[in-house]
Amino acid sequence: MDDILENIKRFHGHLGPYAVIGYRMGLLANKHLGDDPFAKHAVAMTGITTPISCIVDGIQMASGCTLGKGNLAVHGDGEAAARFTGDDGAVLHLTLKPAIKGEIDTQVTDDNIEEYTADIYQRSDEELFIIHANDA
Repeated sequence: MDDILENIKRFHGHLGPYAVIGYRMGLLANKHLGDDPFAKHAVAMTGITTPISCIVDGIQMASGCTLGKGNLAVHGDGEAAARFTGDDGAVLHLTLKPAIKGEIDTQVTDDNIEEYTADIYQRSDEELFIIHANDA
């Protein structure tokens, strides 16, 4: 297994698709807003109910925005989406494509979760997300 996937598994407690989706969201935030974890803020729209809230752990790992630093908030109720805002005013809004969410919710089982998650990790940003970026 890839080292990054191992790290996600170690941090999150198991390897699941929503933690990897959050990780990928965090990577995109770094790409668009820079990798300084003190120069951006994130809002996860997941709420706090699993499994969708697992996105929050991935966001923390990749973006460096954390609940402890106070630059990550969790709102909403089950939306696979996050908004990242840079200190310069740039905004990145990411929503998991409905087809991918449907795939996760209907095709992932205890028997295939790690293999499926490794596949999700390899997919392109455009395949996974609806991406709205507004530069400052």
